[in-house]
Amino acid sequence: MELEINIVDAFTETQFGGNAAAVIITKSWLSEMQMQAIAAENNLSETAFLLKQSESEYQIRWFSPITEVDFCGHATLASAFVVFSKHPQLDTLNFSAQAVGKMQITQNREGEIFMDFPNRNPERVEHTPEDLIDGLSSLPKQVLRNQQAYFAIYDSEDTIYQLEQDAEKLKKLAPYDVVVTARSKEFDFISRYFWPSNGGAEDPVTGSIHAGLAPYWAAKLDKSRLTAFQASKRGGVLNCQIKGDRVIVSGKAIQYLKGVIQI
Repeated sequence: MELEINIVDAFTETQFGGNAAAVIITKSWLSEMQMQAIAAENNLSETAFLLKQSESEYQIRWFSPITEVDFCGHATLASAFVVFSKHPQLDTLNFSAQAVGKMQITQNREGEIFMDFPNRNPERVEHTPEDLIDGLSSLPKQVLRNQQAYFAIYDSEDTIYQLEQDAEKLKKLAPYDVVVTARSKEFDFISRYFWPSNGGAEDPVTGSIHAGLAPYWAAKLDKSRLTAFQASKRGGVLNCQIKGDRVIVSGKAIQYLKGVIQI
């Protein structure tokens, strides 16, 4: 069987920036074993598999090299970029996923793609796990958590850049990952994302976690529109808007590869 594969750099306008995702569109689901094997072979943060239901409607699943994940923003952006490229007459898509439900996705004339995500505002935790404290080189001033990750809040963006992780300690927090974040001088806030138990040491740009970061910082900064930077080696810029129980996360993308795989 031959399948078309696209690799797209998401949350960037510069090739080799942002976060790379592979996108594969099928007419019927491959087996979970096949999808996981393809994701491991690609060895990118995520490989997105789309099941086409109509020209503008798709079911979507996301696989890291290690496991299937419930929610992935950058691979959703990459997937929308591929579909919009194939169907330039469209300006709206509808994706659906089991854990996050329906997501309406739009694109403007400048090529910015807007993704409508559920609001996943984090909440305080009663007890901060020792493995979280031991797994980060600097003590956070506050720790929260949502369905996806622990949120370690810091006072200084310099701390975010300099922070080191102990991946073996953070692995013990599974199924939760860890995001570290602080206010920024150039942007509204910055972050880094560690997920050794689910994908890798550090994710370059994580769209899904901004469904939690954006509402947290919106409340702190008293504003509904924010610009964020994920401070990985590749880096990525995300625009966020709070709309009640929804969070709009947007950015641009650029094609890296289009090819055919054989399975």
